[in-house]
Amino acid sequence: MTIRLHTLKTPAQPALPQGFALFALGFRPFFLSGSIYTVLMMGLWLLTLRGALTPTALPPIVWHGHEMVYGYTVAVIAGFLLAAVQNWTGIRMPSGRPLVVLFVLWLAGRVVFLVPGLPDGLVAAVDLAFLPALAFALGRPIHRVRQLNNYPFPVMLLALTLGNVLMHAEHLGWASGTALTGLHLGVYIVVMMMALMGGRVIPSFTDNRLRTRARHWPAIERLVPVATLAALLGALVAPVSPVTAVLAACAALVHGIRWGGWVTMKYWSVPLLWILHLGYAWIVLGFVLLALSAAGLTQATGPALHAFTSGGIGVLTLGMMARVSLGHTGRPMEPPRIMTLAFILVNLAALLRVGLPLVAPQTHPVAMALSGSVWILAFGIFVAMYAPMLVRPRVDGRMG
Repeated sequence: MTIRLHTLKTPAQPALPQGFALFALGFRPFFLSGSIYTVLMMGLWLLTLRGALTPTALPPIVWHGHEMVYGYTVAVIAGFLLAAVQNWTGIRMPSGRPLVVLFVLWLAGRVVFLVPGLPDGLVAAVDLAFLPALAFALGRPIHRVRQLNNYPFPVMLLALTLGNVLMHAEHLGWASGTALTGLHLGVYIVVMMMALMGGRVIPSFTDNRLRTRARHWPAIERLVPVATLAALLGALVAPVSPVTAVLAACAALVHGIRWGGWVTMKYWSVPLLWILHLGYAWIVLGFVLLALSAAGLTQATGPALHAFTSGGIGVLTLGMMARVSLGHTGRPMEPPRIMTLAFILVNLAALLRVGLPLVAPQTHPVAMALSGSVWILAFGIFVAMYAPMLVRPRVDGRMG
């Protein structure tokens, strides 16, 4: 009797899609380049803090704030909205050459700051070109289908342009003391965007995944935009005043109640959910610290701003990029396991940047260095894990 030995064969793994699809839809180039840029920019910032270099003609703190908001954050907003508006309207958004043109406008705005000797007016003109172009690209389909609830997004992009103008105006000598106002205006507009969009997607994503039902209170939902706008306008006009303190406290309360209605212990088993919930919690904390700062606790001024930026913006953008990239490349909603570490690290970066200066102001330089280093690790993981997804075609063969 002949005995035959058979080698067990494991099922073949599906081959990764081939080809180059970076400009198939807007989230791809903007998520990838924005995340690479924030890693590089944060590295330059850490070297600047050590006195090793001076990257631009702008004062270092102005350049850092500008590029965090009008560079990195705007890139993520662009990627998200270019994908979202296509879903909302059913109208194909820029892809191929039109998307390349839009992307080059953003990229040129980053490069001109780093090229020595360019006229300040040219730098400003190049940097200011992107946001109006993006607002136009998004506004046309929204207006075409008359989606009134989505009109605020192109309008807020134009308001961001105004903030950017204010930042350049001081450097060009057109105005005095406007750079900080422009930076704060940019941050606050992004906070408003996150509040509006977070209320749509965070409870929806949670309910769909966990089969839960988030609690919504119509009165709270009506108060959210009003309280948010009032508090942020107060912070711009009168950063230290009892009125602003009350408005910020009211905003913190409204956002806290709203966030509390979404909370469920079930989402701790799903990284793509808890990262978004923690991101929104940073917004609540930002308003708490803003109220304390407006009430005269100057020690809370910097932490309030960075609760919104390092916390709210950093955590929510990383979480949204991780989720949107999976969904729009046809993949299951399960990120690579190491992304859980990235989610932990981005929250740690925010905690270091906000918490250390708040409890021990003398640790401010150490907090910036530690937070920046952890930030680089978090977004470096995203780049390493998601770059292959963002440059290759969808795994399901669909367009986008």
